[in-house]
Amino acid sequence: MSTTTRRLAATALATALGASALTACGGGSGGGSAADGSGKPAQKTVTLVTHDSFAVTDAVLKEFEQQTGHTVKVLNSGDAGTALNQEILTKGSPRGDVFFGVDNTLLSRALDNGIFTPYEAKGLDAVKPEFVLDAQHRVTPVDSGDICVNYDKAYFADRKLAPPQTLDDLAKPEYKDLLVVENAATSSPGLGFLLATVGKYGDGGTSQGGASGGGWKDYWAKLKANGVEVVDGWEQAYNERFSGSAGGKKAKGDRPLVVSYASSPPVEVLYAEPQPAEAPTGVATGTCFRQTEFAGLLKGAKNEAGGKALIDFMIGKKFQEDMPLKMFVNPVVKDAQLPELFTKHGAVVEKPETVAPDAIAKNREQWVKTWTSLVVK
Repeated sequence: MSTTTRRLAATALATALGASALTACGGGSGGGSAADGSGKPAQKTVTLVTHDSFAVTDAVLKEFEQQTGHTVKVLNSGDAGTALNQEILTKGSPRGDVFFGVDNTLLSRALDNGIFTPYEAKGLDAVKPEFVLDAQHRVTPVDSGDICVNYDKAYFADRKLAPPQTLDDLAKPEYKDLLVVENAATSSPGLGFLLATVGKYGDGGTSQGGASGGGWKDYWAKLKANGVEVVDGWEQAYNERFSGSAGGKKAKGDRPLVVSYASSPPVEVLYAEPQPAEAPTGVATGTCFRQTEFAGLLKGAKNEAGGKALIDFMIGKKFQEDMPLKMFVNPVVKDAQLPELFTKHGAVVEKPETVAPDAIAKNREQWVKTWTSLVVK
């Protein structure tokens, strides 16, 4: 994908394991009808361009429509990278009013191409400041998630082998031929995992944390020597190759380690019949990269007022508290409550790896090119 979605997320988890994507409703962007004399505002359509993993509870969306008089039409556009590229190609004549799903790994591409109109959303003061990455407010943070290695609990328990917990662990001989990762050039979690290694080990010499070492390239050489498997995307890695997921079990996957999300275990519980008391998968919390997704008002939007109202709503408490069990991501507002299933089975990542957005913007293409030549070719 250059990026999947999430997460991202808003992740592909919701789509892959059965959470329904929102059905589009209404007509084209900006279309509307006159007030009917009842005092209710005239209905207008606001079009949300997003990735295929976007999902929201119908009742939550109805509340927005009742509050604002705007009917929401969702235009699903593949993974986040594909959707973003389409908006760049139609800059100035956008397909909708709001774009949701650009994350911190691709943020610079969106901002450099000038596809958004600055808008400081109402309620932005409730968003945790560490997620506000654009001082010009061209984008508004909506959710966050952690890309992490997941492990098959039964595999390690059966062999009395402790599952890996850190990036260093993954290169140890006891985990040889156990890990499957996504291609950093075609997948959002794949790119995020590459960035986790950049954040941890640096470009060589001295890591960002101050520890000496050979850099991320040497680390990946060790992973390759230790039998890491690379596949194109999350769906193949998680639902076909990974032995711990419901899909992987059906496909007879034989890799007990996979790059996925810290929120993957709750998905395995929510969609299992019957639901288990404990998730069958765990999270190696020392392998994670934090991903943040943003929404922005598209430049040239036909329904700018509706677009602004929708962004306001997306950082409101109702929408924020709906996301965890619909898109399996974390809220970004300070007072949002998480559902028990999400907190019981998901992993809390205290110290995820991060890479500054300007460093990603400057180096992303070269990092991916180098990674490809080192690991794939």
